[in-house]
Amino acid sequence: MTTHPLPPRTARKRALVVSAAALAAALTLSACGGARTAEGATGTASASGGASCVDTSGDTVKIGFLNSLSGTMAISEQTVRDSLDLAAEEINEAGGVLGKQLEIVAEDGASEPTVFAEKAEKLISSDCVAAVFGGWTSSSRKAMLPVFESKNSLLFYPVQYEGLEASPNIFYTGATTNQQIIPGMDYLAEQGKKKVFLVGSDYVFPRTANKIINAYAEANGIEIVGEEYAPLGHTDFATIVNKLKASGADAVFNTLNGDSNVAFFKEYKNVGLTADAVPVVSVSIAEEEVGGIGVDNIVGQLTAWNYYQTVESPTNETFVAAFKEKYGEDRPTSDPMEAAYTSLYLWKGMVEKAESFEVADIQEAADGVTFDAPEGTVTVNGDNHHIAKTAYIGKIDADGLIYPVWESDGPIEPDPFLEGYDWAEGLS
Repeated sequence: MTTHPLPPRTARKRALVVSAAALAAALTLSACGGARTAEGATGTASASGGASCVDTSGDTVKIGFLNSLSGTMAISEQTVRDSLDLAAEEINEAGGVLGKQLEIVAEDGASEPTVFAEKAEKLISSDCVAAVFGGWTSSSRKAMLPVFESKNSLLFYPVQYEGLEASPNIFYTGATTNQQIIPGMDYLAEQGKKKVFLVGSDYVFPRTANKIINAYAEANGIEIVGEEYAPLGHTDFATIVNKLKASGADAVFNTLNGDSNVAFFKEYKNVGLTADAVPVVSVSIAEEEVGGIGVDNIVGQLTAWNYYQTVESPTNETFVAAFKEKYGEDRPTSDPMEAAYTSLYLWKGMVEKAESFEVADIQEAADGVTFDAPEGTVTVNGDNHHIAKTAYIGKIDADGLIYPVWESDGPIEPDPFLEGYDWAEGLS
Protein backbone atom coordinates (compact mmCIF):
# COMPACT_ATOMS: atom_id res chain seq x y z
CA MET A 1 0.00 0.00 0.00
CA THR A 2 1.26 3.43 -0.91
CA THR A 3 1.33 5.83 2.00
CA HIS A 4 2.20 9.49 2.20
CA PRO A 5 3.78 10.10 5.62
CA LEU A 6 4.07 13.69 6.70
CA PRO A 7 7.42 15.17 7.54
CA PRO A 8 7.87 16.23 11.16
CA ARG A 9 6.54 19.73 11.86
CA THR A 10 10.07 21.03 12.32
CA ALA A 11 10.94 19.88 8.81
CA ARG A 12 7.67 20.72 7.09
CA LYS A 13 8.65 24.17 5.87
CA ARG A 14 11.82 22.72 4.37
CA ALA A 15 9.76 19.96 2.71
CA LEU A 16 7.54 22.57 1.07
CA VAL A 17 10.37 24.66 -0.31
CA VAL A 18 10.66 24.38 -4.07
CA SER A 19 13.91 24.90 -5.97
CA ALA A 20 14.03 27.84 -8.35
CA ALA A 21 14.42 25.51 -11.33
CA ALA A 22 11.46 23.36 -10.33
CA LEU A 23 9.37 26.45 -9.69
CA ALA A 24 10.20 27.85 -13.11
CA ALA A 25 9.12 24.61 -14.74
CA ALA A 26 5.98 24.51 -12.66
CA LEU A 27 5.04 28.04 -13.62
CA THR A 28 5.38 27.11 -17.27
CA LEU A 29 3.14 24.06 -16.86
CA SER A 30 0.63 25.51 -14.45
CA ALA A 31 -2.97 24.84 -15.40
CA CYS A 32 -4.36 27.51 -13.11
CA GLY A 33 -2.68 30.54 -14.54
CA GLY A 34 0.58 30.48 -12.65
CA ALA A 35 1.56 33.82 -14.12
CA ARG A 36 -1.32 35.52 -12.37
CA THR A 37 0.09 38.30 -10.21
CA ALA A 38 -2.99 40.28 -9.21
CA GLU A 39 -2.48 41.93 -5.86
CA GLY A 40 -3.93 39.66 -3.20
CA ALA A 41 -3.36 36.37 -5.02
CA THR A 42 -1.76 34.03 -2.52
CA GLY A 43 1.21 33.14 -4.72
CA THR A 44 1.66 29.70 -3.13
CA ALA A 45 3.91 27.51 -5.29
CA SER A 46 4.22 23.76 -5.71
CA ALA A 47 6.75 21.73 -7.64
CA SER A 48 4.25 20.59 -10.27
CA GLY A 49 1.20 22.73 -9.62
CA GLY A 50 2.65 26.18 -10.25
CA ALA A 51 1.65 29.35 -8.49
CA SER A 52 -1.74 29.27 -6.83
CA CYS A 53 -4.48 31.27 -8.51
CA VAL A 54 -6.40 31.78 -5.25
CA ASP A 55 -7.44 35.43 -5.16
CA THR A 56 -7.79 37.08 -1.77
CA SER A 57 -7.62 40.67 -3.02
CA GLY A 58 -11.35 41.31 -2.63
CA ASP A 59 -13.89 40.83 0.12
CA THR A 60 -14.56 37.16 -0.74
CA VAL A 61 -12.54 33.94 -0.94
CA LYS A 62 -13.60 30.85 -2.88
CA ILE A 63 -13.82 27.36 -1.38
CA GLY A 64 -14.96 24.15 -3.07
CA PHE A 65 -17.56 21.60 -1.98
CA LEU A 66 -17.17 18.24 -3.77
CA ASN A 67 -19.76 15.59 -2.89
CA SER A 68 -21.76 12.90 -4.69
CA LEU A 69 -25.23 14.24 -5.41
CA SER A 70 -25.91 11.43 -7.91
CA GLY A 71 -25.08 7.74 -8.10
CA THR A 72 -24.96 5.08 -5.39
CA MET A 73 -23.30 7.32 -2.78
CA ALA A 74 -25.85 10.15 -3.01
CA ILE A 75 -27.87 8.51 -0.21
CA SER A 76 -24.97 9.36 2.13
CA GLU A 77 -23.24 12.39 0.63
CA GLN A 78 -26.18 14.76 0.19
CA THR A 79 -26.32 15.33 3.94
CA VAL A 80 -22.60 16.15 3.97
CA ARG A 81 -23.20 18.87 1.39
CA ASP A 82 -26.09 20.19 3.47
CA SER A 83 -23.96 20.46 6.62
CA LEU A 84 -21.17 22.23 4.72
CA ASP A 85 -23.71 24.74 3.42
CA LEU A 86 -24.93 25.31 6.99
CA ALA A 87 -21.39 25.88 8.30
CA ALA A 88 -20.57 28.30 5.47
CA GLU A 89 -23.78 30.23 6.11
CA GLU A 90 -23.01 30.49 9.83
CA ILE A 91 -19.42 31.58 9.21
CA ASN A 92 -20.49 34.24 6.72
CA GLU A 93 -23.16 35.57 9.08
CA ALA A 94 -20.49 35.84 11.80
CA GLY A 95 -18.17 37.91 9.60
CA GLY A 96 -16.44 35.33 7.42
CA VAL A 97 -12.81 34.22 7.58
CA LEU A 98 -10.23 36.95 8.10
CA GLY A 99 -13.02 39.35 7.23
CA LYS A 100 -13.75 37.71 3.88
CA GLN A 101 -17.07 36.13 2.93
CA LEU A 102 -16.95 32.54 1.71
CA GLU A 103 -17.95 32.08 -1.93
CA ILE A 104 -18.93 28.44 -2.54
CA VAL A 105 -18.13 26.58 -5.76
CA ALA A 106 -20.02 23.28 -5.64
CA GLU A 107 -19.46 20.16 -7.75
CA ASP A 108 -21.00 16.67 -7.99
CA GLY A 109 -18.54 13.77 -7.66
CA ALA A 110 -21.23 11.47 -9.11
CA SER A 111 -20.04 8.49 -6.99
CA GLU A 112 -17.11 7.96 -9.40
CA PRO A 113 -13.46 8.31 -8.28
CA THR A 114 -12.37 9.56 -11.70
CA VAL A 115 -15.02 12.28 -11.58
CA PHE A 116 -13.81 13.33 -8.12
CA ALA A 117 -10.28 13.70 -9.48
CA GLU A 118 -11.48 15.68 -12.50
CA LYS A 119 -13.66 17.98 -10.39
CA ALA A 120 -10.86 18.49 -7.86
CA GLU A 121 -8.58 19.58 -10.70
CA LYS A 122 -11.25 21.99 -11.93
CA LEU A 123 -11.86 23.48 -8.48
CA ILE A 124 -8.15 24.07 -7.91
CA SER A 125 -7.02 25.09 -11.39
CA SER A 126 -10.04 26.83 -12.93
CA ASP A 127 -12.14 27.98 -9.98
CA CYS A 128 -9.11 28.88 -7.87
CA VAL A 129 -10.54 27.75 -4.53
CA ALA A 130 -8.53 28.12 -1.32
CA ALA A 131 -9.52 24.64 -0.08
CA VAL A 132 -11.85 21.78 -1.01
CA PHE A 133 -14.20 19.96 1.35
CA GLY A 134 -15.61 16.57 0.46
CA GLY A 135 -15.17 13.03 -0.75
CA TRP A 136 -16.60 9.93 0.94
CA THR A 137 -15.25 6.63 -0.35
CA SER A 138 -11.56 5.90 0.03
CA SER A 139 -11.45 5.34 -3.72
CA SER A 140 -12.55 8.93 -4.24
CA ARG A 141 -10.00 10.21 -1.73
CA LYS A 142 -7.15 8.21 -3.25
CA ALA A 143 -8.12 9.44 -6.71
CA MET A 144 -7.98 13.03 -5.48
CA LEU A 145 -4.82 12.73 -3.37
CA PRO A 146 -2.27 13.08 -6.21
CA VAL A 147 -4.21 16.06 -7.56
CA PHE A 148 -3.98 17.92 -4.26
CA GLU A 149 -0.34 16.98 -3.74
CA SER A 150 0.74 17.95 -7.25
CA LYS A 151 -1.19 21.24 -7.07
CA ASN A 152 -0.22 21.88 -3.43
CA SER A 153 -3.81 22.54 -2.45
CA LEU A 154 -5.81 21.38 0.58
CA LEU A 155 -8.55 18.76 0.88
CA PHE A 156 -10.63 18.40 4.04
CA TYR A 157 -11.94 14.82 4.04
CA PRO A 158 -14.84 14.25 6.46
CA VAL A 159 -15.40 10.48 6.59
CA GLN A 160 -14.02 7.62 8.67
CA TYR A 161 -11.57 5.53 6.69
CA GLU A 162 -9.13 2.61 6.86
CA GLY A 163 -6.08 4.58 8.04
CA LEU A 164 -2.53 3.79 6.88
CA GLU A 165 -2.30 7.18 5.17
CA ALA A 166 -1.26 10.74 5.95
CA SER A 167 -0.78 13.43 3.34
CA PRO A 168 0.46 17.00 3.93
CA ASN A 169 -2.33 18.14 1.61
CA ILE A 170 -5.25 16.36 3.31
CA PHE A 171 -6.85 16.99 6.70
CA TYR A 172 -8.81 13.93 7.86
CA THR A 173 -11.69 15.01 10.11
CA GLY A 174 -13.43 11.63 10.21
CA ALA A 175 -12.13 8.75 12.30
CA THR A 176 -9.05 6.76 11.49
CA THR A 177 -8.84 3.06 12.32
CA ASN A 178 -7.98 3.29 16.01
CA GLN A 179 -10.91 5.66 16.58
CA GLN A 180 -13.67 3.52 15.00
CA ILE A 181 -12.80 0.04 13.69
CA ILE A 182 -10.69 -1.01 16.66
CA PRO A 183 -13.25 0.31 19.21
CA GLY A 184 -15.92 -1.61 17.27
CA MET A 185 -13.92 -4.83 17.55
CA ASP A 186 -13.09 -4.09 21.20
CA TYR A 187 -16.81 -3.85 21.89
CA LEU A 188 -17.55 -7.19 20.21
CA ALA A 189 -14.71 -8.79 22.19
CA GLU A 190 -16.07 -7.34 25.43
CA GLN A 191 -19.46 -8.84 24.56
CA GLY A 192 -17.85 -12.28 24.25
CA LYS A 193 -18.14 -12.60 20.47
CA LYS A 194 -15.74 -15.22 19.12
CA LYS A 195 -16.86 -15.85 15.52
CA VAL A 196 -17.12 -12.82 13.27
CA PHE A 197 -18.26 -12.66 9.64
CA LEU A 198 -16.95 -9.79 7.47
CA VAL A 199 -19.01 -8.23 4.67
CA GLY A 200 -17.99 -5.18 2.69
CA SER A 201 -18.08 -3.29 -0.56
CA ASP A 202 -15.31 -4.22 -2.96
CA TYR A 203 -12.94 -1.26 -2.83
CA VAL A 204 -10.09 0.19 -0.79
CA PHE A 205 -11.70 0.94 2.59
CA PRO A 206 -13.42 -2.40 3.28
CA ARG A 207 -10.51 -4.54 2.07
CA THR A 208 -7.95 -2.58 4.10
CA ALA A 209 -10.23 -2.40 7.13
CA ASN A 210 -10.75 -6.16 6.99
CA LYS A 211 -7.01 -6.77 6.72
CA ILE A 212 -6.70 -4.84 9.98
CA ILE A 213 -9.65 -6.70 11.52
CA ASN A 214 -8.07 -10.05 10.60
CA ALA A 215 -4.85 -9.06 12.35
CA TYR A 216 -6.82 -7.86 15.40
CA ALA A 217 -8.83 -11.10 15.48
CA GLU A 218 -5.74 -13.30 15.34
CA ALA A 219 -4.20 -11.41 18.25
CA ASN A 220 -7.39 -11.48 20.33
CA GLY A 221 -8.65 -15.03 19.95
CA ILE A 222 -11.47 -14.25 17.51
CA GLU A 223 -12.17 -16.45 14.47
CA ILE A 224 -13.07 -14.82 11.16
CA VAL A 225 -15.61 -17.31 9.78
CA GLY A 226 -16.26 -15.59 6.47
CA GLU A 227 -15.16 -12.61 4.39
CA GLU A 228 -17.29 -11.51 1.44
CA TYR A 229 -17.33 -8.48 -0.86
CA ALA A 230 -19.86 -6.97 -3.25
CA PRO A 231 -19.43 -4.21 -5.84
CA LEU A 232 -20.58 -0.73 -4.85
CA GLY A 233 -24.28 -0.47 -5.65
CA HIS A 234 -24.78 -4.27 -5.58
CA THR A 235 -28.34 -5.27 -4.64
CA ASP A 236 -28.42 -9.10 -4.65
CA PHE A 237 -27.21 -10.38 -1.29
CA ALA A 238 -28.90 -13.79 -1.23
CA THR A 239 -25.65 -15.74 -1.69
CA ILE A 240 -23.63 -13.68 0.80
CA VAL A 241 -26.34 -13.75 3.47
CA ASN A 242 -26.80 -17.52 3.07
CA LYS A 243 -23.04 -17.93 3.59
CA LEU A 244 -23.33 -15.73 6.67
CA LYS A 245 -26.18 -17.78 8.09
CA ALA A 246 -24.32 -21.05 7.49
CA SER A 247 -21.03 -19.78 8.95
CA GLY A 248 -21.97 -20.05 12.60
CA ALA A 249 -21.02 -16.41 13.15
CA ASP A 250 -22.09 -14.77 16.39
CA ALA A 251 -21.49 -11.25 15.02
CA VAL A 252 -20.98 -9.41 11.72
CA PHE A 253 -18.64 -6.51 10.96
CA ASN A 254 -20.14 -4.57 8.06
CA THR A 255 -18.16 -2.25 5.80
CA LEU A 256 -20.74 -2.01 3.00
CA ASN A 257 -21.24 1.51 1.66
CA GLY A 258 -24.14 3.31 0.04
CA ASP A 259 -27.44 1.77 -0.97
CA SER A 260 -26.06 -1.80 -0.89
CA ASN A 261 -26.89 -1.68 2.82
CA VAL A 262 -30.59 -1.55 1.96
CA ALA A 263 -30.47 -4.86 0.10
CA PHE A 264 -28.15 -6.52 2.64
CA PHE A 265 -30.31 -5.82 5.71
CA LYS A 266 -33.53 -6.77 3.92
CA GLU A 267 -32.01 -10.13 2.99
CA TYR A 268 -30.54 -10.53 6.49
CA LYS A 269 -34.05 -10.12 7.91
CA ASN A 270 -35.64 -12.34 5.25
CA VAL A 271 -33.54 -15.37 6.27
CA GLY A 272 -34.46 -14.97 9.94
CA LEU A 273 -31.26 -13.45 11.32
CA THR A 274 -31.76 -11.03 14.22
CA ALA A 275 -29.80 -8.34 16.03
CA ASP A 276 -30.06 -10.29 19.28
CA ALA A 277 -28.64 -13.51 17.85
CA VAL A 278 -26.13 -12.22 15.29
CA PRO A 279 -25.61 -8.47 15.78
CA VAL A 280 -24.13 -6.42 12.96
CA VAL A 281 -21.65 -3.62 13.68
CA SER A 282 -21.69 -1.14 10.79
CA VAL A 283 -19.22 1.65 10.18
CA SER A 284 -20.91 3.42 7.27
CA ILE A 285 -24.53 3.55 8.43
CA ALA A 286 -25.53 6.74 10.20
CA GLU A 287 -28.89 8.28 11.03
CA GLU A 288 -29.43 9.46 7.45
CA GLU A 289 -29.10 5.92 6.08
CA VAL A 290 -31.39 4.33 8.68
CA GLY A 291 -34.47 5.81 7.03
CA GLY A 292 -33.34 4.64 3.58
CA ILE A 293 -32.71 1.11 4.81
CA GLY A 294 -35.98 1.05 6.74
CA VAL A 295 -36.04 1.13 10.54
CA ASP A 296 -37.84 -2.23 10.70
CA ASN A 297 -34.93 -3.84 8.83
CA ILE A 298 -32.20 -2.51 11.08
CA VAL A 299 -33.62 -1.78 14.55
CA GLY A 300 -31.37 -3.09 17.33
CA GLN A 301 -28.25 -3.21 15.17
CA LEU A 302 -24.99 -1.55 16.19
CA THR A 303 -22.87 1.20 14.67
CA ALA A 304 -19.38 2.52 15.46
CA TRP A 305 -18.98 6.28 15.08
CA ASN A 306 -17.71 9.40 16.85
CA TYR A 307 -20.98 11.34 16.85
CA TYR A 308 -24.73 10.71 17.08
CA GLN A 309 -27.61 13.16 17.04
CA THR A 310 -28.39 11.91 20.56
CA VAL A 311 -25.04 13.02 22.05
CA GLU A 312 -25.92 15.20 25.02
CA SER A 313 -24.23 18.60 25.07
CA PRO A 314 -25.30 22.23 24.69
CA THR A 315 -23.16 22.57 21.55
CA ASN A 316 -24.85 19.58 19.94
CA GLU A 317 -28.30 20.81 20.89
CA THR A 318 -27.56 24.11 19.13
CA PHE A 319 -26.19 22.30 16.08
CA VAL A 320 -29.15 19.93 15.77
CA ALA A 321 -31.62 22.80 16.16
CA ALA A 322 -29.86 24.87 13.47
CA PHE A 323 -29.73 21.95 11.04
CA LYS A 324 -33.41 21.11 11.51
CA GLU A 325 -34.42 24.75 11.22
CA LYS A 326 -32.65 24.96 7.85
CA TYR A 327 -33.58 21.56 6.41
CA GLY A 328 -36.67 20.38 8.27
CA GLU A 329 -37.57 18.62 11.51
CA ASP A 330 -37.54 15.24 9.80
CA ARG A 331 -33.85 15.52 8.87
CA PRO A 332 -31.47 13.82 11.33
CA THR A 333 -27.87 14.75 11.97
CA SER A 334 -25.10 12.16 11.64
CA ASP A 335 -21.37 11.55 12.04
CA PRO A 336 -20.04 12.25 8.51
CA MET A 337 -22.04 15.45 8.14
CA GLU A 338 -20.96 16.59 11.61
CA ALA A 339 -17.33 15.89 10.70
CA ALA A 340 -17.81 17.91 7.50
CA TYR A 341 -19.40 20.78 9.44
CA THR A 342 -16.48 20.62 11.87
CA SER A 343 -13.93 20.58 9.03
CA LEU A 344 -14.99 24.00 7.76
CA TYR A 345 -14.64 25.50 11.25
CA LEU A 346 -11.23 23.84 11.69
CA TRP A 347 -10.05 25.34 8.39
CA LYS A 348 -11.32 28.71 9.60
CA GLY A 349 -9.38 28.25 12.84
CA MET A 350 -6.19 27.33 10.99
CA VAL A 351 -6.46 30.30 8.60
CA GLU A 352 -7.08 32.70 11.45
CA LYS A 353 -4.22 31.27 13.51
CA ALA A 354 -1.92 31.56 10.49
CA GLU A 355 -3.41 34.95 9.53
CA SER A 356 -3.07 33.65 5.99
CA PHE A 357 -4.78 31.59 3.29
CA GLU A 358 -1.40 30.24 2.14
CA VAL A 359 -1.19 26.43 2.16
CA ALA A 360 2.24 26.33 3.82
CA ASP A 361 1.15 28.78 6.52
CA ILE A 362 -2.00 26.74 7.24
CA GLN A 363 0.02 23.51 7.44
CA GLU A 364 2.41 25.14 9.89
CA ALA A 365 -0.39 26.60 12.02
CA ALA A 366 -2.60 23.49 12.09
CA ASP A 367 -1.14 21.71 15.11
CA GLY A 368 -3.23 22.21 18.23
CA VAL A 369 -6.12 24.03 16.53
CA THR A 370 -9.29 23.11 18.41
CA PHE A 371 -13.02 23.45 17.85
CA ASP A 372 -15.88 22.94 20.27
CA ALA A 373 -17.67 20.60 17.88
CA PRO A 374 -21.08 18.94 18.32
CA GLU A 375 -19.25 15.66 19.02
CA GLY A 376 -17.10 17.35 21.69
CA THR A 377 -13.85 19.28 21.58
CA VAL A 378 -11.62 18.16 18.71
CA THR A 379 -7.93 18.96 18.27
CA VAL A 380 -5.79 18.81 15.14
CA ASN A 381 -2.63 16.72 15.20
CA GLY A 382 -0.16 18.69 13.11
CA ASP A 383 2.08 15.68 12.43
CA ASN A 384 -0.49 13.42 10.77
CA HIS A 385 -3.34 15.87 9.97
CA HIS A 386 -5.95 13.80 11.80
CA ILE A 387 -7.95 14.90 14.85
CA ALA A 388 -8.47 13.47 18.33
CA LYS A 389 -12.00 12.04 18.58
CA THR A 390 -14.18 10.24 21.13
CA ALA A 391 -15.37 6.79 20.00
CA TYR A 392 -18.98 5.63 20.44
CA ILE A 393 -20.81 2.37 19.87
CA GLY A 394 -24.49 3.03 19.30
CA LYS A 395 -27.67 0.98 18.96
CA ILE A 396 -30.34 1.83 16.38
CA ASP A 397 -33.69 2.47 18.03
CA ALA A 398 -37.23 2.13 16.71
CA ASP A 399 -37.44 5.94 16.42
CA GLY A 400 -34.69 5.84 13.78
CA LEU A 401 -32.08 7.46 16.00
CA ILE A 402 -28.89 5.89 17.33
CA TYR A 403 -28.19 5.92 21.07
CA PRO A 404 -24.73 5.38 22.59
CA VAL A 405 -24.27 2.15 24.53
CA TRP A 406 -20.49 2.55 24.97
CA GLU A 407 -17.97 5.37 24.69
CA SER A 408 -14.23 5.74 25.05
CA ASP A 409 -12.62 7.46 28.01
CA GLY A 410 -12.33 10.82 26.31
CA PRO A 411 -10.88 11.69 22.89
CA ILE A 412 -8.60 9.08 21.30
CA GLU A 413 -5.41 10.42 19.74
CA PRO A 414 -5.22 9.51 16.05
CA ASP A 415 -2.87 6.67 15.17
CA PRO A 416 -3.40 6.17 11.41
CA PHE A 417 -0.44 3.82 11.01
CA LEU A 418 -1.36 1.83 14.15
CA GLU A 419 2.10 2.33 15.59
CA GLY A 420 0.75 1.76 19.11
CA TYR A 421 -0.45 -1.81 18.38
CA ASP A 422 2.07 -4.65 18.29
CA TRP A 423 -0.32 -6.91 16.36
CA ALA A 424 -0.50 -4.35 13.53
CA GLU A 425 3.22 -4.46 12.75
CA GLY A 426 3.75 -4.79 9.02
CA LEU A 427 0.24 -3.77 7.99
CA SER A 428 1.31 -0.40 6.61
